[in-house]
Amino acid sequence: MFTTIELFAGAGGLALGVEKAGFDTIGLIEWDKDACDTLSKNRPNWKVIHDDIANISCQDLEKYFEIKKGELDLLSGGAPCQAFSYAGKRLGLEDARGTLFYHYAVFLEKLQPKMFLFENVRGLLTHNGGKTYATMLDIFEKAGYNIQKQVLNAWDYGVAQKRERLITIGIRKDLSKKINFKFPEPHSYKPVLGDILQNVPESIGVPYGENKRKLFDLVPPGGYWRDIDPKLAKEYMKGCWEMEGGRTGILRRLSMDEPSLTVLTSPSQKQTERCHPTETRPFTVRENARCQSFPDEWEFCGNVMSQYKQVGNAVPVNLAYDVAKSIFDALEKGKS
Repeated sequence: MFTTIELFAGAGGLALGVEKAGFDTIGLIEWDKDACDTLSKNRPNWKVIHDDIANISCQDLEKYFEIKKGELDLLSGGAPCQAFSYAGKRLGLEDARGTLFYHYAVFLEKLQPKMFLFENVRGLLTHNGGKTYATMLDIFEKAGYNIQKQVLNAWDYGVAQKRERLITIGIRKDLSKKINFKFPEPHSYKPVLGDILQNVPESIGVPYGENKRKLFDLVPPGGYWRDIDPKLAKEYMKGCWEMEGGRTGILRRLSMDEPSLTVLTSPSQKQTERCHPTETRPFTVRENARCQSFPDEWEFCGNVMSQYKQVGNAVPVNLAYDVAKSIFDALEKGKS
């Protein structure tokens, strides 16, 4: 079985997809205690490390994880997007100091896994005029990896949600002739909310206040603020009324005939609302988890806002599975 270590593991969306693809998870690092509790509750056999990654990356990682340099099959995870310094003309690891990505790169340098999976928001491509991602790619290459990258939409991979992620795959250069990775092909069928909002287990959620609920009662499925009396909409939107653009996220009710918009970390944010298609309320934690393709048996720990945050920050499980399965297949073929 192929081995993997995951950094910035969150509540386990990526790790669950990687496990489903056939990998043996030998360690996960996460700073948030509730997310660690979630991981440990659902997978007591996983080595869940609740710590600041800076406290781990400086150690002898071979000894810490009981694995020799070059033996690990996959390093996975996605560091939050942060600006770098641009001290030298040849950008390298030192320019990334002070960022969480730096520690991902240190793991890569020290463990030299056969492959890595680095996922992030699409916006990383244009962050700081593209310099941030360019520096990351430079660091990956200097660590000894050939890179493949692609933006994937979770809706193409069995997830009833429009959610784009930038997926960066690295293959260690000495293995690049043996390991041939191809990104997964989009599925022929793209699920919608009507496919996943049936028989959802009851769970905690946060209701709308009375005034917002009365307004949302006026919004049809698939509609938003333009579908109600302009006077009422203007009163609700206040300063947003004068903004340019469609502002289609304000007073937005989803439809059973469409996928969810990107699941967020809070149940109700004025400019990015996602009202339930047929009931006047935000999605519950469990409904959001369905939109992220978590299995119903995956339990989340912590208070209601912590659970919303864990689900919203996760990589959709089905997307993670398809990418990880392609990695697994590439490693498998590379053995022969």
